[in-house]
Amino acid sequence: MKTLFSGAVVGCCALILGLAASVPAGAQSTQQQQQPSTSTQQGDQQKPAQNGNQPAPPAEAPKVNPQEEADYKALTALKPDDLNGQIKLGEEFVQKYPDSKYDESVYAKLTQAYYAKQDVPKMNAVGDKALALNPDDVSVLVPLGYVAPHFYNSNDLDAERKLQKAEQELKHALELLPTMAKPAGVTDDDFTKAKATAAEQAHAGLGLVYFREGKDEESVTELKLVTSGPDPDPVNLFVLGIDLQHLKRFSEAADAFSKCAASPSQLKDQCKTRADQAKQQATSQPKQ
Repeated sequence: MKTLFSGAVVGCCALILGLAASVPAGAQSTQQQQQPSTSTQQGDQQKPAQNGNQPAPPAEAPKVNPQEEADYKALTALKPDDLNGQIKLGEEFVQKYPDSKYDESVYAKLTQAYYAKQDVPKMNAVGDKALALNPDDVSVLVPLGYVAPHFYNSNDLDAERKLQKAEQELKHALELLPTMAKPAGVTDDDFTKAKATAAEQAHAGLGLVYFREGKDEESVTELKLVTSGPDPDPVNLFVLGIDLQHLKRFSEAADAFSKCAASPSQLKDQCKTRADQAKQQATSQPKQ
C-alpha cells in the first residue's frame, strides 16, 4: 500500500494560500538592539566629516517593472479553480522574472495548483523553491509534508529522508500557525477556519508519517485529533484502525474501521472486513 492520498482532501489547503507567517518571536527586539540609539545618531550627525568625506547619498528606491507588475496582477486575478491557467502563468512568471520579489508567492501558488492536480513531482519541485525563499510559508509546508507519507514507497532508497523532511515541515507549520498574522481583507472567521483546516491536515500528515515509521502510539495520538469530528477522512480512520490493531487495542480498532466502512470511499469494503476482524480479535482477547 504505497498510495493513500485521498481525493477528498484535495484543495483543502488552498484556503491558507497567501497567509504569511508572522515575525518569529524575538525578531523585533533583535532588530531594535541592532539599531543605534537616538543620542548616538545625533552625536554622529554633529561630528564633522573626517578627511573631507561627504555623507553617502540616500539609496535609490528599487525600480518598478510595469510589465512584471502587470504579469503578477494577471496571475493573481485568475479564479482559484483555474489550475491550468495558474500553472501556465506561474511557470512563465518565474522563468521571465527569476529575481522578482513575487517569486515566493508565485511558487506557493504553483505548489497549490500542482497539489490540487496531484502532480506530486512538480509540486515538490516548486514547493522546495518556495521554502528556499521563505521557510515559514505555511501554505507550502502543509501540503508538502502531508503528501509525502501518502505517496510513500518502501523501495525508494530516499524514503526515510523524505519522511523525516515531511515530519519537520509539518511540525514547523504547527509551530507557526498559532502566531500567524491575519492578512488584510480576510475576515476573522475565515482566518480561524483556514488555520483550523491547516492544523488538521498537518496532524493527519504527522499521523501517517509516524505510521510509516512504525511509531504506532505517536500515530494514534495525531490521528485521534482529526477523527473525532462529524466527518472524518476515511483514510485517517483506516490508518488509525491499523495502528490500534498493532497495539492490540482491538475494540478501538473495530470502532475506527466501522466508522471508515460507513463512509462512501474506496476503502469501504476493506474497512468492513477489518472491522469484523478486529471485533473477533476483541472477543478472543484474554481479559486482563
